[in-house]
Amino acid sequence: MSDTATDTLKEKDRSGDVVSGGHLVAKALKNEGVDTIFTLCGGHIIDIYDGCVDEGIRIVDFRHEQVAAHAADGYARQTGKLGCLVTTAGPGCTNAMTGMATAFRSESPVLHIGGQGALTQHKMGSLQDLPHVDIMAPITKFSAGVRSTERAGDMVSMAARECFAGAYGPSYLEIPRDVLDREVPLSSAVLPEPGKYRASVKSIGDPADIERLADLIVKAERPAILVGSQVWMSRGHQAAIDLVKDLNIACYMNGGARGMLPQTDSHYYNRTRRLAFQKADLLLIVGTPFDFRMGYGKRIREDLTLVQIDQSYSTVGKNRDVDLGIAGDPGAILSAVHAAVKGRVDNGSKGRDGWLKELRAAEEAATEKLMPLFLSDQSPIHPYRVAWELNEFLTEKTVYIGDGGDVVTISAQAVAPKGPGNWMDPGALGSLGVGTGFAVAAGLANPEKEILCYYGDGSFGMTAFDMETANRFGVPYIAVIGNNSSMNQIRYGQIAKYGDQRGNVGNKLGDVPFSKFAEMLGGYGEEVHEANQIQPALLRAREAVKTSGKSAVVNIWVDPNEYAPGTKNQTMYK
Repeated sequence: MSDTATDTLKEKDRSGDVVSGGHLVAKALKNEGVDTIFTLCGGHIIDIYDGCVDEGIRIVDFRHEQVAAHAADGYARQTGKLGCLVTTAGPGCTNAMTGMATAFRSESPVLHIGGQGALTQHKMGSLQDLPHVDIMAPITKFSAGVRSTERAGDMVSMAARECFAGAYGPSYLEIPRDVLDREVPLSSAVLPEPGKYRASVKSIGDPADIERLADLIVKAERPAILVGSQVWMSRGHQAAIDLVKDLNIACYMNGGARGMLPQTDSHYYNRTRRLAFQKADLLLIVGTPFDFRMGYGKRIREDLTLVQIDQSYSTVGKNRDVDLGIAGDPGAILSAVHAAVKGRVDNGSKGRDGWLKELRAAEEAATEKLMPLFLSDQSPIHPYRVAWELNEFLTEKTVYIGDGGDVVTISAQAVAPKGPGNWMDPGALGSLGVGTGFAVAAGLANPEKEILCYYGDGSFGMTAFDMETANRFGVPYIAVIGNNSSMNQIRYGQIAKYGDQRGNVGNKLGDVPFSKFAEMLGGYGEEVHEANQIQPALLRAREAVKTSGKSAVVNIWVDPNEYAPGTKNQTMYK
């Protein structure tokens, strides 16, 4: 809180003014730097809206709480600030659970404030009454109820603080309606002052370990680094960039870190991760766990030197032994290591050109192998061709969002975002339907950028109606659909297990001309059946969004019998 705001609060206090619980919540959110809340209207929470209007906090209301929750998550990812979701009780809370669980597995700092019936009606069967705190506890870092108006602001600060303790994640705070509506003297309200109730999260761990890691890097002949979503979420990407460039280290990017280096950078590698895991003598895993995406660490050669850096102590060494583990802020640690290496006469960088050339040759060979698929003219359209065309379409100011199963996996083979923060995907939970909320959030966070979301037809159908919300709030985007009329990632495994006759049970969808959906909302829509029409359709959609201020839909009909490699190998379940 600024000095002026503090003085104003003291003046009101001296005058004997009172404040409601909802207004205390809004004041606490403002102190946390929250400038936008994502919501769907509900009777239990309207006093928060009134407070937010007074505090200048933007209210963005959706048609479904799941999309609002994804938007709060997406806003946190795009801004690095606390994302805020406000829902009513009962179904308002349960509808948002998928979005909160997605934020939990993606380590995204989201504060979910939920309503509840009045304390005076506790256990009496009030409207929408559920044990929200208990329900949300397993998928949040902090879940609690506010039991007095005086503590409303204090509890918001407490819940927000937990979102940034160690690895980031969501918190849930339930506030009964009478607690929100009740007015109390300002003198009795507890409202922590910004900067006075948190410790720094920029820990570098043990300084001796920093020196030890510096030694390992200097001596390594074939080092490689994999940077994950934590590096972007904690805004440590520049430290990582400086380290890999100065020390000549092969860099692989995972999750939200994609786009940290452009594809043209000599230290950018994408298709040779398995090779690096097998041939490197030093491997740094920074800000990503040994989960299913990493083969639980089993794909990494046993006898290399393995270092893991993570915000969470409990993640370091989980599922796979490491030679050195450091818990702390990824960017701060990498900066400290870089500083330690700078003092050395020889930082080891000059002897690594041969190693990088070996990886580059393998990268080029892997790309060449994929080119027939990327440039395929087959009909129905090969999904790899769509991914290639999307990459050709992207600019430095395009945020790319992947929402689906195979569409995300396949596009990761071709799409190389051209800047930090320009890649968004569902994350480890594998949630379908994240795209619409992410698109709204990305547009609000980056009004100067173009937003493109590539959906599967299954995921588009889950949350697409909030495209109207994007239009209503002036953040139209380009929706591209890889339409195979199926839940295809599951369909492949089903066919492989049970044969063709039973392979299409429970996973086939109707043939829907989704372009008409955009037209219904006043935007541009186009159906694409031939590969050579993809790029022209994308360009027309871009121009239509600019001129109409409405979202566009390019519905691309892709071959339902083409699948991602991970789908064919069923590696996503192993």
